Amino acid sequence: MHGAPSKCTVVHGLLRILVTVRVGRNAERMELKNSPDPVPFCPSWIPASGHALRHVGIHFDAVRAIGLLGEEIGYEVMQFTDFQAGPIVRSGIGERSMYFLLAPGAAAEYRWPPGAEAMSRSARGDAFVGVPALGGGTWPLDWRSRPTVQDPFVDGALLHEMAWLRAGCTVRE
Repeated sequence: MHGAPSKCTVVHGLLRILVTVRVGRNAERMELKNSPDPVPFCPSWIPASGHALRHVGIHFDAVRAIGLLGEEIGYEVMQFTDFQAGPIVRSGIGERSMYFLLAPGAAAEYRWPPGAEAMSRSARGDAFVGVPALGGGTWPLDWRSRPTVQDPFVDGALLHEMAWLRAGCTVRE
């Protein structure tokens, strides 16, 4: 017996989206083909519609990279993972930040370059990241890369290496 499809199932049909990314002075068109798995992945921290703030350090840690640096890091991580990078949220307002979502506790394991900020549970205070739904109206947030069963989080070591590379610095431990 088939019931009504879940919101995640309906959204799964929309996973092939064209995205334009600015790299340096060139704009490149890339295809967001993030989920080869026919079974959609919808973690409990993703809202059913719109967007919602999520407390960093509970469901995920985040690394925020602002502006062109964030776009370049996102592009490198996507290329390196064959467009299966795990969850990356893009903010379309202000300085247009990119939020790379890592497993809880992972962001604090690395020293990040200038322009990339680790957001994790710490004594400094609480931090929140806006998370969009998988479909529908989510402006000003959208998915640069979606979480999948195989890649529920961005790989922290890869992100760390690409962040230092795009920041124009040698990798620091």
